Amino acid sequence: MHNPDPLLLQRIQQQWPTAQAAGHFFALPGLSGQSVRVQCGARQLLARRAPEQPIPFVDRQREFRLLRKLCQADLGPQPLSWQAPWLLQSWLPGDALTPARFSAQRTEVIALLARLHQQPLTGYRLQLAPLLQRYWQLCRQRHLRWQQRLTRLLQRGEPQPLRLAPLHMDVHAGNVIATPAGLRLIDWEYAADGDVALELAAVCTADGGDRHAWIAGYATRARLQEAQLAQQIGRWQPWLQLLMASWYQLRAEQSQDDTLQRLAQASWQDL
Repeated sequence: MHNPDPLLLQRIQQQWPTAQAAGHFFALPGLSGQSVRVQCGARQLLARRAPEQPIPFVDRQREFRLLRKLCQADLGPQPLSWQAPWLLQSWLPGDALTPARFSAQRTEVIALLARLHQQPLTGYRLQLAPLLQRYWQLCRQRHLRWQQRLTRLLQRGEPQPLRLAPLHMDVHAGNVIATPAGLRLIDWEYAADGDVALELAAVCTADGGDRHAWIAGYATRARLQEAQLAQQIGRWQPWLQLLMASWYQLRAEQSQDDTLQRLAQASWQDL
């Protein structure tokens, strides 16, 4: 990465006063935001920049505060500092799971999720109705099918939570890191308090494999009735589908990225 942000250099020097100015900066791939791995000698950290264009619910300050609330649980990176526009976190050593490993390590992923869901509430509540309305307001390209689906969901109202808990809300293979200390989660920008069934709905969508195994495994671990959990996941599914399609649509418009445009088209077709 050439010519790193001078503000980021200033944050690094505040974090590591004795660091050499000639650190190494590696831009990381991702569909949202700007993440940079910073290496100064043997020390590494992750810098996450606040998005330059609005992405509903993404707020690096909230992300920092939420990670501070959860830092004792050792579920993800440790928050180091926040000063706009950069959030600094510890770098987690290890490799992201492949989709195959994500499915194969289902039991371990479920245990990680259950541990997250057992933590005290963070005070940041996730509500999909206003979130979906915000996506509708920000997007330029809208169509009747989208409006009809959004109107139906708003009229129906969000399901009452089966169990309220802190959620990560972006659990997929690329966001689960196999570290020497076990599995950990990265990319907490959508984390908030919500229904555990919504988290499971998102995980089942991300895996695309044995939906029943995920539901049964989590129900056993969390001491929930499997049929009740499956029914609640079904209630959340149309909300989640519209949220994903709306996210892809907005990010495709903002970035003009071909991959995101294809994903947006596929999401609308799935609806």
